This record gives sequence, C-alpha cells and structure tokens, in this order.
Amino acid sequence: MANYVLVYHGGGMPESPEEGAKVMQAWDIWFGELGDSLVDGGNPASATKTIAADGSVSDDASGPSGYSILKADSLDAAVALAKGCPVLQAGASIQVVETFNAM
Repeated sequence: MANYVLVYHGGGMPESPEEGAKVMQAWDIWFGELGDSLVDGGNPASATKTIAADGSVSDDASGPSGYSILKADSLDAAVALAKGCPVLQAGASIQVVETFNAM
C-alpha cells in the first residue's frame, strides 16, 4: 500500500457555528468511513509563499487550502476514497498525489 496526499484547493470556511458543527460532523463521518485508510486527517492551510529556484520568494494566492493523507492499494482506489471528502461539498477540488519512500 502507498500513501496518497489529498491536496485541497478552494472551498470556504463555515459562516456560522451551526454550519461549522455540520461540517465537522461530515468530516467525522468520512474519517469513520475511511477506517484504517486514514493516515493523517490533515488540517486547513492559510497563507502560502513560493520559493523560486533563484531564491526569490513571492506570495502564492493559488496555494492549497488544506490536506489529508490516506493509504490505498492504488491511485484509483485513493481517488475513489477521496470522492467522499466533505471539502468537495464546499466547492473545493482535490489533487490526489501518490508518494513513495525514497530513503
């Protein structure tokens, strides 16, 4: 099994405590459905900076809005698991990125 980083782009934060509670419940349900496939539930992300090869640094408004890490038998299996992610209900998109041990 490989690990897959789900990189979230876009979406939004809940506008009220009640909406926030519903969102958290959706995440709890999804995490429960993932079971042992969940490696790291992740976190939201905020400000992003990009460092270029020449060392220059710039703000990056298109940076990710969060991440999670799953384990799955294949990229297709990870994509199938990611389709249940609540972030999609908030209008975000998800990149599913396979990782591998290099060391």
